Amino acid sequence: MTLSDDERDGVFDIDEELVPVRELKQAGVMEVDFEGLLKTPLRLEEDLKKGCGGMLWPAGMVMAKYLIRQDKDLFKDKTVVLESNWVLEVVWSVLAVALGFQLDHPLHLTDQIPMLGLMQRNIALNNLQDQVKASIYDWGESVPEGIPQRPDVILAAECVYFEPAFPLLQQTMKDLIGPNTICYFCFKKRRRADMNFVKVMKKMFMVEPVEDDPDKPTWSRENLHL
Repeated sequence: MTLSDDERDGVFDIDEELVPVRELKQAGVMEVDFEGLLKTPLRLEEDLKKGCGGMLWPAGMVMAKYLIRQDKDLFKDKTVVLESNWVLEVVWSVLAVALGFQLDHPLHLTDQIPMLGLMQRNIALNNLQDQVKASIYDWGESVPEGIPQRPDVILAAECVYFEPAFPLLQQTMKDLIGPNTICYFCFKKRRRADMNFVKVMKKMFMVEPVEDDPDKPTWSRENLHL
C-alpha cells in the first residue's frame, strides 16, 4: 500500500487532536520578517482547506531564523532538497534569493498532492519559478524522478507529527541521506512517542543537536528540537 492509497482510505486523515491547529486561519497572503531579521518581508499564502500543512508552524519558523543567520556561502555549489512543511520550503527559497545565498542548482520542494497547488502558488507569488521546483514525494516511496540522489543538504521541519508515518519518513531519510549529506531537522515534541522517532534516527545517522542558535533557550522551552 502506498502513502497515496492510505490518504484515499483515510488512514492519514490527520485531525486537530493529533496536530492541534493554533487557530483556524482564513486563507490569505501574509508578510513575515522574522522579527526584523529581514529588511523586506516575505509574502506567504496560507490555506488550511486541504490540511494542516497549509500554514506556517513553529518548527519552520525556528529553522528559517537559524538559517537566516548562517554564512551566505553555506550552500554554495550544493544540491538542496526540502522535505518538510511546505511553508518552510517557500520561506527558505525566498530567503536564499533575498539574502544572496549562492545557489548553483534549483531548490527542490517536496510534499504530497494536497499541498502541490499551494507550493506552486507561493513559488509564483515570490517570482521563483526559475529557481525552485515543486514535486510530489510520498514518504516511503522511491525517490521521484528529478529529485537529486543523495543531495548535499536536506531541510526538514514539522515532519514528526503522526506515529504510523514514522517508518515511512525514516525510509525516506534513509533513501535521501548519503555519506556527505547534511540534514537540518526541526520538530515540536507533542507526545512521548515523538522521541521514539529520534531514537531510531540516532541508530541510523550521526545526530547532533544545534547549540549555536541564540534563540535556543526560547524554543527549547516550547519543546522544539533542532
